[in-house]
Amino acid sequence: MKLYKKDPAFYRNVFTLALPIALQSLITIGVNMLDTLMVGSLGENSLSATSLANSFISIYHIFCMGLGMGASVLVSRYWGMKKVASPNTAEQASLALKQTVCLMLRLTILLAALFAVATLIIPGRIMLLYTDDAEIIHQGELYFRWSVLTYFFLGLSLVSTIVLRNVGQVRLPLFVSIGALSINLVANYALIFGHFGLPRMGVAGAALATLIARIFETCAICGYLLFKDSRIQFRLKDIFMKTGSLLREYMRISIPVLISDGILAIGNNSVAMVIGRMGATFVAANAITSVTQQLSTVVISGVSQAGAIVTGQTLGMGSREKTMQQGYQFFGLGIALGLLSGLFILAVSGPVIYSYKNLSAETLEIAKELMLSISFIVVFFAINSIMTKGVLRGGGDTKMLMLADNIFLWILAIPLGILAGPVLHVPAFWVYAALKSDQIVKTVWCAIRLRSGKWIKKISTGQQKEE
Repeated sequence: MKLYKKDPAFYRNVFTLALPIALQSLITIGVNMLDTLMVGSLGENSLSATSLANSFISIYHIFCMGLGMGASVLVSRYWGMKKVASPNTAEQASLALKQTVCLMLRLTILLAALFAVATLIIPGRIMLLYTDDAEIIHQGELYFRWSVLTYFFLGLSLVSTIVLRNVGQVRLPLFVSIGALSINLVANYALIFGHFGLPRMGVAGAALATLIARIFETCAICGYLLFKDSRIQFRLKDIFMKTGSLLREYMRISIPVLISDGILAIGNNSVAMVIGRMGATFVAANAITSVTQQLSTVVISGVSQAGAIVTGQTLGMGSREKTMQQGYQFFGLGIALGLLSGLFILAVSGPVIYSYKNLSAETLEIAKELMLSISFIVVFFAINSIMTKGVLRGGGDTKMLMLADNIFLWILAIPLGILAGPVLHVPAFWVYAALKSDQIVKTVWCAIRLRSGKWIKKISTGQQKEE
């Protein structure tokens, strides 16, 4: 098996899927960068408060990604079955496809309700998980107050987008994202600073602007899925359909992804808690660098999702050997994209850091060290992200991924991060490297798992066993 192979059709298919996803992420991150600059102009406390509040909201975001990506393992496999199977099997795959979407939407609504209640009732206690600074907590509570309804709209639009991508609909989410994020940008400008005759709301304005944009996004994406889409053909009435025949298979394949991503989200927030205890300057510096890191990994994220889709569809069509070769080619893509991302971070770090005019010299110096560390770690992140969130997940290896993701994070990265930061107070470069050390070890594990071939699992439609 070769890491790099002359296969134009494969690479064309991957990047046809990946580039619209990457462009959508790029637009989102670009607006987030402008959001950070806008809130950052209010001062370090405001920037730290919104950054830490969003660390909690990101737990929900990652849970929803787990729900969506868990369902996508089934959706891509069933979609592949529909295209090559006999009429009877194609009908079974079509029913299983609808049942998967139904279960995913029900769980998303339940999850949104749980997070909304927690944010509404105990916002102060949530902020205390990240910091003990009274002013940052106060502003974080204010941000939370305006974010309660955002969970429902964020979750539904996110999981619906993932499902549509798995059946080849990648352009619509991109266009909707452009519209939603344009709305978010204008609303931020108006509500944070009080333009166009609106009140100056500060961090609350940033939260309200996000809510307005999410409402638009959900209406467009879910409206298309429920009333227009002709591939899945899921309609509003189907939310009440019977799902018992698929429930066991859904739990076996999708729930480990949810658990894995959920525990991983809690682990990543533990990392945020470590950072939060290191002071407002470190938090603000990390907020600056996180946006740049996201910019550098948009193509990686797109290829990861494309990897899950391509792998699932290829297996759905019954080609195991072809899937193995594609797995090695995705590993090669991870190496190449990781190196390019590292070079990108080194090239843009200076201009990005010095675009923040109102932050202290200490904050900017810490940001420099973090940028250098990120440029090294991103190489390993690229490889294991494309493999774990893409190829291995698309192959149905969700239980093993659930164990690997979290063992490396909780046993290695978090203890090393606590030791390096709050205990030993080593330079920022080594603190970040310690907090992300799981990325290095997981890359080695991915190579071993790929070679074994044990990551390719059988998936059924719930009526009969299928490859």
